[in-house]
Amino acid sequence: MSLATAAKFARRELRGGLHGFRIFLACLALGVAAIAGVGSVRSAIQAGLSDQGAVLLGGDAQAEFTYRFATDEERSYLESISTALSEVTDFRSMVANEAEERGLTEVKSVDDAYPLLGEMVLDPPMPLTRALDNRGAVMAPVLAQRLGLEPGDRFKLGTQDFTLSAVIEVEPDDAGGGFGLGPRTIVRTADLAGSGLLATGSRYETEYRMLLPPDANLDAVKQEAEAQFRDTGMRWRDARNGAPGVARFVERLGSFLVLVGLSGLAVGGIGVSAAVRAYLARKTSVIATLRTLGATRATIFLTYFIQIGVLSLVGITLGLILGAAVPLLFAPLIASALPVPTIFALHPAPLAEAAVYGLLTALLFTLWPLARTEEVRAATLFRDALGSAKILPAWKYVFATAGLLALLVGTAVLFSGNAWLTLWTAGSILGALLILVVAAWGIRHLARLTTPFARGRPILRWALGSIGGPREGAAAVVLSLGLGLSVLAAVGQIDGNLRSAIARDLPDVAPSYFFVDIQKDQMPGYLDRLENDPAVSRIDSAPMLRAVITRINGQDALEVAPDHWVVRGDRGITYAAEPDSRTRIVAGEFWPPDYDGPPQVSFAAEEAEEIGLSLGDTITVNVLGRDITATITSFREVDFSTAGIGFVLTMNPTALQGAPHTFISSVYAEEEAEAQILRDLAREFPNITAIRVRDAIDRVSELLAGISAAVRWGAAATLLTGFLVLIGAAAAGEGARTFEAAVLKTLGASRARILRSFALRSALLGAAAGLVALFAGILGGWAVSTFIMESGFAVQWSSALGIVGGGVIATLLAGLAFAWRPLAVRPAQVLRARE
Repeated sequence: MSLATAAKFARRELRGGLHGFRIFLACLALGVAAIAGVGSVRSAIQAGLSDQGAVLLGGDAQAEFTYRFATDEERSYLESISTALSEVTDFRSMVANEAEERGLTEVKSVDDAYPLLGEMVLDPPMPLTRALDNRGAVMAPVLAQRLGLEPGDRFKLGTQDFTLSAVIEVEPDDAGGGFGLGPRTIVRTADLAGSGLLATGSRYETEYRMLLPPDANLDAVKQEAEAQFRDTGMRWRDARNGAPGVARFVERLGSFLVLVGLSGLAVGGIGVSAAVRAYLARKTSVIATLRTLGATRATIFLTYFIQIGVLSLVGITLGLILGAAVPLLFAPLIASALPVPTIFALHPAPLAEAAVYGLLTALLFTLWPLARTEEVRAATLFRDALGSAKILPAWKYVFATAGLLALLVGTAVLFSGNAWLTLWTAGSILGALLILVVAAWGIRHLARLTTPFARGRPILRWALGSIGGPREGAAAVVLSLGLGLSVLAAVGQIDGNLRSAIARDLPDVAPSYFFVDIQKDQMPGYLDRLENDPAVSRIDSAPMLRAVITRINGQDALEVAPDHWVVRGDRGITYAAEPDSRTRIVAGEFWPPDYDGPPQVSFAAEEAEEIGLSLGDTITVNVLGRDITATITSFREVDFSTAGIGFVLTMNPTALQGAPHTFISSVYAEEEAEAQILRDLAREFPNITAIRVRDAIDRVSELLAGISAAVRWGAAATLLTGFLVLIGAAAAGEGARTFEAAVLKTLGASRARILRSFALRSALLGAAAGLVALFAGILGGWAVSTFIMESGFAVQWSSALGIVGGGVIATLLAGLAFAWRPLAVRPAQVLRARE
């Protein structure tokens, strides 16, 4: 009976329209739209990667080998299961023009079957096979421009001369290779004979792309190939995961942006709660009347629960429409800005995810103010029963709120797939809210304490008195604007410190160059050139091989640590008879210098802890098709943050005896001497590849700029939601300002002075919200930089001052927007209505 009655009452209440609920709907819709929009773009990219997986990979499937070509047996098998096969090699090298200017390039050498899928578009237009005839080559336009090369010009790769035939406009499988340090150059594999670039031990990868029969079962083909060549170091990929690096990056960035969107929903939730509270405050007499007529507490609760539930569904629906429509509307712009294929459509999964988030948020933030309806008694027919209610509602609602919060966090963990990041984000949001609640209480009490000291300054006294008053929305302003600014402040601090570490601090500790593919017989001449150069302060060199970790304690490594970067792909490994002076053993013992027993390995300590390794565990690595099983006898501290030479695995020399390999070396030199060092070494050893660390840093900085921009847009949506809540708070306080203005006018205050008082009040609240947000943001930025990125932290003051200024301006604009009408009302009208 009470449910039917409540539904009837709710339907009648809804006839009154949306008065008082516009901010409610806007906050909920904007938060849901942000999550739905991010999810829709992520799904569009994932759909594009899935649909174009074969093109991105360059075939239906691919078998990959490190440091070697496939054996006759392996190639025969691959040909037997495919309808077409293309052999591709991939490596880094230096390209030099005739003036001996050099640049790093990612070289792809191909056969005449390449590309199996997609189309290589060149400028001037021509088939790729013709462009590569007579030792022809094609390259990325940015590299050709950097070296001043035009079609017809000659250049060198290693010791081999090539002629530039055209520049690349479209490379169909470009996104499948992931992040590269240099622009692309494509040549024929046969033309690299004698160049010294594919010598035994040189670092290169061979990829055998295949077209499979139309009825081929990818799972069955993969299982058969891995079973046949499990111990040869072959790595298998198929069209279902054509660009795994891009897919992982998109998934993780999308998950992070959804979590940023949850911050926006939290801000919107504050607005939702404030709107419901303000609405119910206006309905106090209605609720009391219903109680007088015999309505039970449950009936009244259900009446407004149903009403607000319907409005929540409207807000969520609006958010879903907006979140689905905006990506579709801007699909051409988004697609043109992305280096991967996209399929924009209505993707149900992200919309369902956003709807669940919106529903849980609406429940979480409306339950508390709705619970206050039970406190309205029939006797309180007059005013502000909710405003004088006790702080906590009935315990059943407290427990229900805690349960909804746990459900929301659990849902976020489930959807994001990253429990650690999600819990960190949830903890940060709750921590920021707690700081802001305490700050709001403190600001009100500070305003009360300082009001007496403002005697003789009426404008300041009025502003402080209103901030400390019970009806001023100080809490709503600090919470809504403060949380949005906190997110933006944290993003600014993290981004600024990361950029600072990469662009300023890292070059101070990083080497000038990495030199790779140094042959053993070239090491004496290489060291002679550098050790006698006073501009060179340090040289680190080590033998280097590439290996795939195939097993851990006899189990498949990908099953033991499926998500860890160490077991994905191949890793660089080295050998050493004894640790150098900078190596710190943190557990176990390094082998003796003359050790000649079974293979032993020293593992990077931090990575070992993440995987769950212990001393005595065994690691099986595949080097050039040969499995080597070694026992972990020590853990070493390896600092990858300095960009110096660092290996996860170091083995005893006899374990790798006879395996062909080259050396890697890092050189620390004065910046002015870098160019001459490169020229001298490239002239004497043309096969050596030089990677300039500053150029690599620039590439990483470009990538971070894109990530930072995406995160800032997410934080901006949070801030916009906060501004809407701020407008709602200002609108809710319009009645109080009208009465205040009427009283002050009656006492002789001019409109200008009253307006200045309103403006000062808004500015003070905005500055307070900005300062509190700045504290929370700096705290969050410090925590992320220190505990997650393990880097130094320094306050980014330009970003910090912008946050405070933004808080002042936002509150000032919102306050002034709702100040003109109270000033225009005649005092007599207001005061008579209060009699």
